Amino acid sequence: MVLLGKELVFPPVEMASSEGILAFGGDLQPQRLMLAYQSGIFPWYNEGEPIIWYSPDMRMVLFPDELKISKSMRRFKAKNKFSITWNKAFEKVIDHCQKSPRKDQLGTWITREMKEAYIRLHKLGFAKSIEVWDQDELVGGLYGIDLGHVFCGESMFSKVSNTSKLAFIYLVEELQKKDYKLIDCQVYNEHLESLGAREIKRSEFMEILSK
Repeated sequence: MVLLGKELVFPPVEMASSEGILAFGGDLQPQRLMLAYQSGIFPWYNEGEPIIWYSPDMRMVLFPDELKISKSMRRFKAKNKFSITWNKAFEKVIDHCQKSPRKDQLGTWITREMKEAYIRLHKLGFAKSIEVWDQDELVGGLYGIDLGHVFCGESMFSKVSNTSKLAFIYLVEELQKKDYKLIDCQVYNEHLESLGAREIKRSEFMEILSK
């Protein structure tokens, strides 16, 4: 594990610990964040901790053509009760993600510093969101980093049951049209496994990312 300085550089991902920790420190400036995502690395830490950079050996991903939609979810989707938008309310989405309670998790990993950093990336055109609306109320959504051939999912929320899944399905269907290679889900998540996501080796993930 390496302590980062001001230089915009990361160690090789193969140097990560068994827990996936690669480095500490540095900053969340746009150039460093984009270099991280392009290198298969992401930040994940709690308020009051130094920035921790991860690149786990097993990577949770979804290949767009492996999307699974259950019968109950198809019925929910077909009701057409909600409207869905792309990149129309990024700051509201990240705010909801920050405040949403997580199972078996105290607080949130979306610190004030993280929130400000991803809003900067959104203004630069790299961070994007999906919003699910019930009339004028934002009831679900997600956000992540768009690398052009890979979408790196960061967080999602639901104020109404299944609306985060609805946002994710919409995202995948849109990326299928644009020939994206995969959606990076970072670490194992039962919620996303039900939609077809699975773990692959870091080496396979890096090979796809490099293309």
